[in-house]
Amino acid sequence: MAQFVDWDLAAATAGALSKTGPAVSLEEATQVVSELRALTEEAAGHVAAYTGLTSQVEVPPVRVVDRRDWAKVNIAGLQRVIGPLVSRIAGDKPPGPLADAIGSRVTGVQAGSILAYLSGRVLGQYEVFSGEPGQLLLNAPNIVEVERRIEADPRDFRLWVCLHEVTHRTQFTAVPWMRGYFLGEVQAFVDASQGGEHILERLRRGVATLSDAVRDPDSRVSMLDIVQTPAQSAVLDRLTALMTLLEGHAEFVMDGVGPEVIPTVDSIRAKFNRRRESGSSLDKAVRRLLGLDVKMRQYAEGRKFVHGVVERVGMAGFNKAFESPLTLPRLEELADPDAYVARVHG
Repeated sequence: MAQFVDWDLAAATAGALSKTGPAVSLEEATQVVSELRALTEEAAGHVAAYTGLTSQVEVPPVRVVDRRDWAKVNIAGLQRVIGPLVSRIAGDKPPGPLADAIGSRVTGVQAGSILAYLSGRVLGQYEVFSGEPGQLLLNAPNIVEVERRIEADPRDFRLWVCLHEVTHRTQFTAVPWMRGYFLGEVQAFVDASQGGEHILERLRRGVATLSDAVRDPDSRVSMLDIVQTPAQSAVLDRLTALMTLLEGHAEFVMDGVGPEVIPTVDSIRAKFNRRRESGSSLDKAVRRLLGLDVKMRQYAEGRKFVHGVVERVGMAGFNKAFESPLTLPRLEELADPDAYVARVHG
């Protein structure tokens, strides 16, 4: 079968390029891991009480990882998604001209470079591609590095991060259809593309675009430039609306619970927001190309939407958004909570 990405090379590249973490002793590292596990359990209680959502499936324990392990988990998830796609498009042809055109080794290095960059930024993640129901990851080196950089109280900052990430876990485990819906939309996005070698070449070019951003901060190309068909744009609108809702909900919950259990939450939020907005020109360019700037806007826009809906119909009323895909907000409704409430609550 033709191989789109040399996954082993991607993992090796990510491991080689990942930044070293902050200096900590073995005793400190052990304490951080232990505390993050305990705070995840504490956060789960706070999130359930505040949102009224409880898991409907058995939840795997949190996995506290370092940067290389984070990259490995995401490579495994991507391999599970992209492998069958390439197999379907290529028709299980043996390696030949198609494999050469794809350039699996080149793409492997590029993919590894992207994941190495992200591995130094991500604090936590609910990873849904690798298996059901998903896996909560906390990136310990990054959490310690950020809490030191913004001079936050370590326990307060760690609990604050856990509240956000546990909310994401709750969204996918308390809403039985959510993971399947998300994966289905990702598949729909791929299916809406033009088929054959053309889609593989555009996928490879998209990976190359992200990799080149590391070397060319003046680039103005965006990953969205590979979206070409109207059908893909429609799917992207639905995915954007979903992710804005989920990110905004997590932000709303962490800030709603925070004042009750995190004495320094106001200071943490202010310092963290400044960190999000700062960065070198290179860092800003890479963030834009990777879609991280879009993600930052989703935090703010989604939080405002959730606040607007809760203000009008309460938390239980807001949870109607999770009843079915039909009650999810549409992209245009994110800026108009009144329109959403009118449609869903009548």
